[in-house]
Amino acid sequence: MNWQQLLSDARLKGCTRHSLDDVGRSPFHKDHDRVVFSGSFRRMGRKTQVHPFAENDHIHTRLTHSLEVGCVGRSLGMMVAEQLQEQLPSGISAADLGVIIQSACLAHDIGNPPFGHAGEYAIRDWFTQAQKQGRLQGLTREQQADLVTFEGNAQGFRMVTQIEYNQFSGGMRLTYATLGTFLKYPWTAPYADHAGKFSCYQTELPALQEVADALGLIQLSDQRWCRHPLVYLVEAADDLCYALLDLEDGLEMEILRYQEVEEILLQIAGGNPAGYSELNQASNRRRIAALRGAAMEQVVAAVSEQFVQHQADLLSGQFDSDLIDVCLPDIAEGVAEAKRLAQQCIFDHPRKAKLEIGAYSTLGVLLESFCGAVEELGQLQDGDSLDHLSFKHKRILALIGENIPGPDWNRYEAYRRVLDFIGGMTDNYAVDLAQEMGGRLNG
Repeated sequence: MNWQQLLSDARLKGCTRHSLDDVGRSPFHKDHDRVVFSGSFRRMGRKTQVHPFAENDHIHTRLTHSLEVGCVGRSLGMMVAEQLQEQLPSGISAADLGVIIQSACLAHDIGNPPFGHAGEYAIRDWFTQAQKQGRLQGLTREQQADLVTFEGNAQGFRMVTQIEYNQFSGGMRLTYATLGTFLKYPWTAPYADHAGKFSCYQTELPALQEVADALGLIQLSDQRWCRHPLVYLVEAADDLCYALLDLEDGLEMEILRYQEVEEILLQIAGGNPAGYSELNQASNRRRIAALRGAAMEQVVAAVSEQFVQHQADLLSGQFDSDLIDVCLPDIAEGVAEAKRLAQQCIFDHPRKAKLEIGAYSTLGVLLESFCGAVEELGQLQDGDSLDHLSFKHKRILALIGENIPGPDWNRYEAYRRVLDFIGGMTDNYAVDLAQEMGGRLNG
């Protein structure tokens, strides 16, 4: 692969490029603005990052997490660009590379359903049961895999290429460079790993093919390409933020002790940062913020250095690790220990488990209601109007609004529209709607 293609500023669906009137605002800066001003980005403010329905305003949501990942990603991109400037296409500045990665980082969780990963698992489980009940009969193997392995990354690619702005005509119409950097897993469900990671449903396969062709991504097999090199910087930014900031959330919620978090951050930072000893009388919140900042600075410098060192393998599609993992041991092991601590003490915390069980119930009610409605819709005879539906299902479908599936649609496409609607809900709206469907009536 080569940087000339990989940093293409052409847009999905052959949309026009920038003109002379856009001096001072590159196509990549436009990508950034299109993400930030989208409704799906705004809704992340009410979506779970780790802790559902946290009452503490300092706890991260998907929105604050994405903003922080974007800041780290921008820094990584600009540092890498400064070191590779002579190899980049003319006209591509460090700011351009930084904002490409920042835009991809801002959008990286845009397809996550309510309740975060718990929501993903709930949707997967519901469709797995539906498959056992024979409700997915008639769908191809690949289509069934899309549903029983619902994936926020793939839903995100659908959001930015189909749903937002220009519906089903390019979506946000982002540049190929930004879309390629966004695609953490540029393959379809049959190639998903043990965690179910992939970035493209069958409905978006033509868009993935278009992006891959434009960028010159190496095709590894049918419906599977190697990653854009800049994806590794997005992944590093995401891993760093959730590893370290989950620990801060754990402190805020009094799940973790200060000393155990301090020890990890000191290891990553390489010792006490300047001025840290003077904060002995400061609040734990201020002290941990100083440590976290120093740790992040160390990791960003190390990751950008590793990217430059491994550039040849990244461009040839031969790099098969995480950039943080190939950093010096103090950094790599420190970040890994942060993840282990979060997994043991935060992700498995009883309060969080109880709320996630509630998320399963909430999404189960919604999926049964909306999927039941589209199933009845698909049973209408030629010439039947929506008036032939039961009253309940007419009212349910009315909630979808203009994106209601047609009676002649195949079951897979209809389910996709349901998942667009439910997947885009905030935590609060999903709970309220499920409760109202269960019989709770507001005055």
